[in-house]
Amino acid sequence: MRRMSFAHTKQQIRNRTKDVTRRLGWLNVRVGERIAACDKTMGLKKGERSEILSEIRVTYVNREQLNIITKREVEREGFPDMTPDEFVTMFCGHMKCKSNAIITRIAFEYIDARVQ
Repeated sequence: MRRMSFAHTKQQIRNRTKDVTRRLGWLNVRVGERIAACDKTMGLKKGERSEILSEIRVTYVNREQLNIITKREVEREGFPDMTPDEFVTMFCGHMKCKSNAIITRIAFEYIDARVQ
């Protein structure tokens, strides 16, 4: 099972307030694929292990321009108090991309017991 990092949205995954994620990569992700949602997947020090926050199943995938995000989609990303512009600014800051970047939008469902 592949692992996907949710380093910037760990709490949203734990709280299950997030059911959509946007990625610059993940071009080959497929509907039905099961993924381990982890706290981090890269930059692990020797002996360090990533924490699996939840197991998820991909329910929908599409490619779209980042800056067309709606308020409802920002909420689904786990940021109910953010505007679309604030989300795009945050995303671009973390990912070092432009607001018109073409991203992979991945919708998912949780398929394991709630992790506390």
